[in-house]
Amino acid sequence: MIPLSDRTRKIAPSMTFAIDAKAKALAAQGVDVCNFGVGEPDFVTPAHIREAAKAALDAGHTKYTQTAGLPQLRALVAEKLNRENNLPYTPEQVILSTGGKQALYNVLLAILGPGDEMLIPVPYWVSYSEMVKLAGATPVFLPTSEATEFKITPQQLEAAITPQTRALLLNSPSNPTGTVYTPEEIAALAQVIVAHGIAVVADEIYEKLIYDGLQHVSIGSLGEDIFNLTVTCNGFSKAYAATGWRLGYAAGPRHVIAAAIDIQSHTTSGPTTFAQYGAIAALKATQESQESIEMMRATFERRRDLMYAGISAIPGLVCPKPHGAFYLFPNISATELDSLTFCARLLEQEHLALVPGIAFGMDTNVRLSYATDVETIEKGIERLARFMHSL
Repeated sequence: MIPLSDRTRKIAPSMTFAIDAKAKALAAQGVDVCNFGVGEPDFVTPAHIREAAKAALDAGHTKYTQTAGLPQLRALVAEKLNRENNLPYTPEQVILSTGGKQALYNVLLAILGPGDEMLIPVPYWVSYSEMVKLAGATPVFLPTSEATEFKITPQQLEAAITPQTRALLLNSPSNPTGTVYTPEEIAALAQVIVAHGIAVVADEIYEKLIYDGLQHVSIGSLGEDIFNLTVTCNGFSKAYAATGWRLGYAAGPRHVIAAAIDIQSHTTSGPTTFAQYGAIAALKATQESQESIEMMRATFERRRDLMYAGISAIPGLVCPKPHGAFYLFPNISATELDSLTFCARLLEQEHLALVPGIAFGMDTNVRLSYATDVETIEKGIERLARFMHSL
């Protein structure tokens, strides 16, 4: 038998994809499953983006691009970050990767190594801790709760920093909670980061999905000192419903991005060529792009309201109102069930798929995604209420 490396024994498989696979297997057997599991927009990528990719294929754009991506796309990403996020990046400070996940992983490989620590607020997206471990570093978790709307405080950050701390991983809007940090909260965290000279890796993949009139603030936009310590990660999967296109990007200090490009040159060589032409169409500030983003955002906000109202009416569930992304993260402590048991029994009994909170580092909660249609949301809430009543 071929032995596995030590690093494979340190990582856990993605529970979100495991739950989704189980739900889809049941659906394939003819079972009526309500799937609130996977975090994927149920929209089709807007037509003008699809048409641009088709045109690129027809024009023969099927060869390698530069490792960091098409120069015109890197320039458009830099322009977008300048215009929308007040982040003065140049095209040379941008890398395009095969999905936002790879962009983030390239960055972590570039800045982390054995003996380093990465601060991660809990709950966290399932892949953060595993990427840090794959980079040879140690994830250090900062607990939060419903009482703080799942946000860390500057005092908590200050207390967690050690000589081994290399960076903080900040995700706002957040997966799995939908938490959005206010400008004042972001500024307070930035002060601590600058004072200690650590880095911040800002995952802003959900930046376009913000509700209740709130505004997204990029932490790197709050001054030259914090800008020089920030790596901003983003992509096209959420804002443009382009999950299967596998195209993301990172922007940061030149030496960090140069290292990420070197890493990418030995892994994927570069992102998919014709997908990049679709991304060029997405990033051009056209009416089509703006309207498609706003249509999806407004639809998600209505679904958020519907699901939140349903969850709030179920005795035994406690859930802060999320202001971004497309998730709710209710507390199930009143059931006295752990999150794995809760979700397994719910799927078996009511054919409703949720993701156990333990996957995000918090066993007292479960994640529901409202990236699905209204009928499914209404049906799923009925099933969840019936299940809670049966306990």
